[in-house]
Amino acid sequence: QSSLTNSDIIFVKLHAPWEVLGKYAELMNVRMPFRRKIYYLHRRYKFMNRIEKQISRFRGWLPRKPMKLDKETLPDLEENDCYTAPFSQQRIHHFIIHNKDTFFNNATRSRIVHHILQRLKYEEGKNKIGLNRLLSNGSYEAAFPLHEGSYRSKNSIRTHGAENHRHLLYECWASWGVWYKYQPLDLVRRYFGEKIGLYFAWLGWYTGMLFPAAFIGLFVFLYGVTTLNHCQVSKEVCQATDIIMCPICDKYCPFMRLSDSCVYAKVTHLFDNGATVFFAVFMAVWATVFLEFWKRRRAVIAYDWDLIDWEEEEEEIRPQFEAKYSKKERMNPISGKPEPYQAFADKCSRLIVSASGIFFMICVVIAAVFGIVIYRVVTVSTFAAFKWALIRNNSQVATTGTAVCINFCIIMLLNVLYEKVALFLTNLEQPRTESEWENSFTLKMFLFQFVNLNSSTFYIAFFLGRFTGHPGAYLRLINRWRLEECHPSGCLIDLCMQMGIIMVLKQTWNNFMELGYPLIQNWWTRRKLRQEYGTQRKTSFPQWEKDYNLQPMNAYGLFDEYLEMILQFGFTTIFVAAFPLAPLLALLNNIIEIRLDAYKFVTQWRRPLASRAKDIGIWYGILEGIGILSVITNAFVIAVTSDFIPRLVYAYKYGPCAGQGEAGQKCMVGYVNASLSVFLVSDFENRSEPTSNGSEFSGSPLKYCRYRDYRDPPHSPVPYGYTLQFWHVLAARLAFIIVFEHLVFCIKHLISYLIPDLPKDLRDRMRREKYLIQEMMYEAELERLQKERKERKKNGKSYHNEWP
Repeated sequence: QSSLTNSDIIFVKLHAPWEVLGKYAELMNVRMPFRRKIYYLHRRYKFMNRIEKQISRFRGWLPRKPMKLDKETLPDLEENDCYTAPFSQQRIHHFIIHNKDTFFNNATRSRIVHHILQRLKYEEGKNKIGLNRLLSNGSYEAAFPLHEGSYRSKNSIRTHGAENHRHLLYECWASWGVWYKYQPLDLVRRYFGEKIGLYFAWLGWYTGMLFPAAFIGLFVFLYGVTTLNHCQVSKEVCQATDIIMCPICDKYCPFMRLSDSCVYAKVTHLFDNGATVFFAVFMAVWATVFLEFWKRRRAVIAYDWDLIDWEEEEEEIRPQFEAKYSKKERMNPISGKPEPYQAFADKCSRLIVSASGIFFMICVVIAAVFGIVIYRVVTVSTFAAFKWALIRNNSQVATTGTAVCINFCIIMLLNVLYEKVALFLTNLEQPRTESEWENSFTLKMFLFQFVNLNSSTFYIAFFLGRFTGHPGAYLRLINRWRLEECHPSGCLIDLCMQMGIIMVLKQTWNNFMELGYPLIQNWWTRRKLRQEYGTQRKTSFPQWEKDYNLQPMNAYGLFDEYLEMILQFGFTTIFVAAFPLAPLLALLNNIIEIRLDAYKFVTQWRRPLASRAKDIGIWYGILEGIGILSVITNAFVIAVTSDFIPRLVYAYKYGPCAGQGEAGQKCMVGYVNASLSVFLVSDFENRSEPTSNGSEFSGSPLKYCRYRDYRDPPHSPVPYGYTLQFWHVLAARLAFIIVFEHLVFCIKHLISYLIPDLPKDLRDRMRREKYLIQEMMYEAELERLQKERKERKKNGKSYHNEWP
């Protein structure tokens, strides 16, 4: 049928009758319901059953759970409480068939039709098979299943019911009014298929698990707020009006009182306090618990969705692979048919070239970070000489803020470049199947974007202010630019700003691109249709015309959705010791993200082909890798970036409570003075000597200034050499890293060992179901034979004495 808006476009509508559906459902081993479930309660559970009855009776007095969907007003959400078995036409009488038109749901019908089209020969030739080849060579522009009507209705769903599954999904899932309710995962699976259903199940599980992490992170932050007035370190910083700090940049940066950084010292305490170490351990354990319980949750979903015994079909070879290696063939050990073969030497050479490309792009990221470092070094002097007093007095914060924003812009620009490079390198490798192609592309894109997003954060966390030298002997880039120092109150404030700004901007940009961009495109398409055909004509368009005007799903499937959440998971765990509010920001974003994705799938995108999957694929391995990396990075953040270890060493070794085994706030008296070294102003290099002599502080030129380090005074036998306290702090930092990592890894492995992948009740249910299915099959067969025997007896036909 020709398009109403473009005569050059012709729609080909496909429909599979019952005979075709039944034949291919049997070939594809599609599991269908055949008998109502019989619930069996073991004797040992009777006591627990009585307790549950008493609890449910007590709950009857409480308000109804607001997060649960109302199954009375939405009866279509009732679970199909039936045992399932692979469909068989010979045993069709075993299955529950009320209506042949609705026995196979639309997602199953679409999957069967796609299965047929993928194996259909369209032209004489060796490789002229399959719909994908027709799409790749431009014979067809698009192929998609249709949505089930409009997602809007004039009538209320509570009074008139849902008009179709799409309308039901919009009202109980994609609408903003149900943001606080659970997702109807069974309905999502029924409409979009198991693969998309698993993504939303994982996203919902991840969001739910963020609640305890966000609560503990908020508690750590509030603990910092409540103990702020009792923090001895911030008190000493705010009262240190007589301590003059050395300039933080060459020439233009002035001397400054330590008390000028009072606000930054207080902000640092909000994130770097006594509860930070506990929170870091908690988040490392949380990541393990999240992954272990997700495996259990996935097993339950796989059982409910009949994915336990499902095996992926033998994948077709990619057309590009066939075209490249069609001359050399070998026998497929599974199908027994000849297929193109890639030589080992050719594969290795391509992998080496691909790995070289990955290494080069990582070097590009490092070069971009180096450019940001140079920007920070140059700009801090510029801002220090700025006319506006607000910027001049806060030159370091202004430098950090602008550097983070520029870094974000570079990240977004490089992401576009990385996608093209990853696509080129993956195609260069010539993967054999689509799943191999997807895994290779996914790994490259994640590696590129992870390094791109976190490289600057790693620099600030572990390199900023670590290798600057000391006044009079500063280390310089290319013997020209002096390396940037940390703020007098510490480096943690820079890391907090980096994480907070990047996380907020990245999530805002992703949400806009996910929903805003398709909305604008669809709005523009509707606007053109209204101008050309009017509003009345547009509403009369058939469903295939309306769906064609929607945006197609991403060419990489769910890749962008998973990548966004995995990168967020990295932000939430890797540097969480420096920014405890990261889980809270992630939680708020994900509550919005679920409804944004749901709205996008239901209203803005064409209906994707329903496909099956048993798990989230390669992403699970990436999540485990991030969990391991988070333990290491948090250990280094606490030991190196924060002042937790120096404070601990001072309290037990050098403070008023030294040797007493105490570490309270009273033991921190004098810590600030002990953590600062003395520098003789006359020892400044010519290019570092400030333009001001500091006479504004005491009326005469300054002779000494202070800087953050553990070094001897200028008149000691070894001027500016490291003190004994420096080596004690260094040894304590290394010891903490080793103890922290081993302790947390032991806890992680213990939790992994104690939590089984398959819940015990699910294992019992599976065994019970297997037994009952066999019994029911025997009973059904026996019933059929008995009916045949009665019919023969009734008709007076002779029969042999056979069982039964």
